[in-house]
Amino acid sequence: MEAVPRMPMIWLDLKEAGEFQFSPSVRQFILKNYGENPDNYNEQMKKLETLRQSAVNVTRDFEGCSTLRKYFGQLHYLQSRVPMGAGQEAAVPISWTEIFSGKNVTHDDISYEQACILYNLGALHSMLGAMDNRVSEEGMKVSCTHFQCSAGAFTYLRDHFSHNFSVDMSHQILNLNINLMLGQAQECLLEKSMLDNRKSFLVARISAQVVDYYKEACRALENSETASMLGKIQKDWKKLVQMKIYYFAAIAHLHMGKQAEEQQKFGERLAYLQSSLDKLGEAIKLAKGQPDSVQEALRFTMDVIGGKYNSAKKDNDFIYHETVPSLETLASVKGAPLVKALPVNPTDPSVTGPDLFAKLVPMAAHEASSLYSEEKAKLLRDIMAKIDNKNETLEQFMDSLGLEPDSVDNLEMYSHIPPVLMEKCAALSVRPDTVKSLIQSMQVLSGVFTDVESSLKEIKDVLEVDESGEHALKEAGGPAAVDIHPAAQGQALAEIRRDLEKYMEAHEKASFTNTELHRAMNLHISNLRLLGGPLDSLREALPRPQLSEEEVAGLQTMKRILGKVHEMREQRNSLEKQLRDLIQQDDITSTLVTTERADMKRIFDEQLKKYEQVKVYIDQNLAAQENILKALTEANVQYASVRKRLSQTEQQWNGTVQGLVGSYEAYEDLMKKSQEGKEFYDDLEAKASRLLEKAKALCQTRAEERRPIMEKEIQKKAPARPTAAKPSLKPRGSDVDSSSSSMEDPELAQINAAILALGGDLPEDLQSLPCDIPNARGHLPGPEAFIPPSDKLPGSSSLPWPGAPAAGLPHFPANLPPPEVLARIAQFPTSGGWYPKGPSLR
Repeated sequence: MEAVPRMPMIWLDLKEAGEFQFSPSVRQFILKNYGENPDNYNEQMKKLETLRQSAVNVTRDFEGCSTLRKYFGQLHYLQSRVPMGAGQEAAVPISWTEIFSGKNVTHDDISYEQACILYNLGALHSMLGAMDNRVSEEGMKVSCTHFQCSAGAFTYLRDHFSHNFSVDMSHQILNLNINLMLGQAQECLLEKSMLDNRKSFLVARISAQVVDYYKEACRALENSETASMLGKIQKDWKKLVQMKIYYFAAIAHLHMGKQAEEQQKFGERLAYLQSSLDKLGEAIKLAKGQPDSVQEALRFTMDVIGGKYNSAKKDNDFIYHETVPSLETLASVKGAPLVKALPVNPTDPSVTGPDLFAKLVPMAAHEASSLYSEEKAKLLRDIMAKIDNKNETLEQFMDSLGLEPDSVDNLEMYSHIPPVLMEKCAALSVRPDTVKSLIQSMQVLSGVFTDVESSLKEIKDVLEVDESGEHALKEAGGPAAVDIHPAAQGQALAEIRRDLEKYMEAHEKASFTNTELHRAMNLHISNLRLLGGPLDSLREALPRPQLSEEEVAGLQTMKRILGKVHEMREQRNSLEKQLRDLIQQDDITSTLVTTERADMKRIFDEQLKKYEQVKVYIDQNLAAQENILKALTEANVQYASVRKRLSQTEQQWNGTVQGLVGSYEAYEDLMKKSQEGKEFYDDLEAKASRLLEKAKALCQTRAEERRPIMEKEIQKKAPARPTAAKPSLKPRGSDVDSSSSSMEDPELAQINAAILALGGDLPEDLQSLPCDIPNARGHLPGPEAFIPPSDKLPGSSSLPWPGAPAAGLPHFPANLPPPEVLARIAQFPTSGGWYPKGPSLR
């Protein structure tokens, strides 16, 4: 049956329009009631006039349907702002022709204009649906849609407008049109179903529904009142509809016969086919005078049904021998309405376009909009109260645990070297001699330190020898013998002693700084070697946690649950923002303009439904919090011990990293301090050398001045004490190194004793013996003596030399002397570095 020729469809004529002069009335109303200049709306009124001209002279195509819908919507907008209904202030006469009689009908009501436009919309859709021959699948679908749109236009016209405007828009005529259009839409669907070879029972039900729609239309056509309205067209429509009723009833029973055959109910099959054949015969009788397309469809269908019936009768007579039941005993076929009247929405912006008079907002619409805003605010307050309550509970719970998703599982940080250390390693890779340079610098500093200490000790020894000589002179010659030296020598000697004291004090202070500098160097060198060495060694030197598989699993569980907490928070924030945005953007003022006051509550309820989905999502989110927090509590029990261990390891990790970074940053400072120390000691060494020469010269002069007196006193006392030895010139100080003084030479002592015993004088070569001591520099402690045990100093500490700039430099470690000692050291005059320099050591 999919190849059966298509039956013709019924379509309606369009109404013709008369005059509608709305501009003068609209302009006057705007001026009077809105207090605005009507000229501001000249462009809008011109657009509306142009749109009406297009609507009343509409093109017979889909674009024409869009034009009618757009004009209908703009009339709806205009009526909401400017009352142009019957008896209203801005009403003007509107004329249209009546379809069946052709007479002109006029009403002072803009609703009449809207009703006529809506009628033409339904008529145009019926025309477009009937134009297609429906041979292709797409043609069937398009025709079906047109007929449904036509039924929708007539339904809206029937339900929303007066039936007294004209005969062609009476209740009976509109019901007739609706049933005709729905029947024809269902007929298109039937053709499509047969083309798609749908199940026989479904095709039978679709066909039965076509019959039902046409029966309703036929009852309207048989009504005497309707018949009088339609005139001669009523007979043509009635014959076609009656013929289609029998024809599609035959199609329905044909497919019920196929259904029975599929169920192997061969008696029922024959009964349905017999009924189908009878109904088709009635259709053929009513088809006299119908177009050729109808005759062809009937002949084609007769061939199909007749062939099916003959085959079924032969099979039952010779094979199955089943009893053929009467049609009344079989179940009737119930129709399946699969089409509907597609609704018309006069305020759909996608159809009507932007409201031409949107700037004209009545006060009632503003008031209604305020009421709607309050409804939205109430909705938002209710939801936010729930969200705030849950958020407060969640924050308190999370604060009590002290957990954050990012800090729970930090195992990843131990698997790689931190970027800050990688930067230091890269910097040291281009300076491979860093450690070597630091060690050499400190060795040089140790060398000059030793040289200075040796020079100062030698000066001290020279002065002690001179003091011993003076003491021996005083014992031998009495107080008068001490006055043999000029007063200038005493002043010079006092000055030498003062300078020595200053140099010794500076040396003592710098010695402490040297010791701390060496300690810092020993610590930083090991760190610098790590930074400059292989990355694997550096990675192994960094601490890392040792966790069991069970602890790792517990850690992952905690991380996963915290991720759910984070996800829940993010989703909640997103939903809250989405709700706020929807409420903020929700402006239904334009809708309220076109809404009657009695419908306000209904409109509010409908509009607030748009928030239902967001509310459902928010409620689901809030309900999930209790389960997530319960799981988090259980996971935290297992995680507690792991958390403590990870915290300790992280502290060690951070401390190690900071120490390594501090060592890198301390390198330049150590080099600078060691250079400052070298410069200080170079300066001190030069001053000490000059002071040593000055001390030697002065002490030698004083020794030569004492020698004659000492020899004379020895000669005086020689007879009385022949065995007495010549007084030794060796200083008594126990701190003088015996290995460095020639006064302890036993051989020289024996010679002196022998000469004195004889009463003679010292030989000339011994009389010139200098009263100073040899250089003991070679006997002082080496640099290793100043390298203390490997005390642990903080990695970032360095030693601020007195007077050196402190800004930006690391501080002393915690085990240095008290601040008051450092402050006293720092008060020693310096030239800007660690060590005292310049005039302060003169």
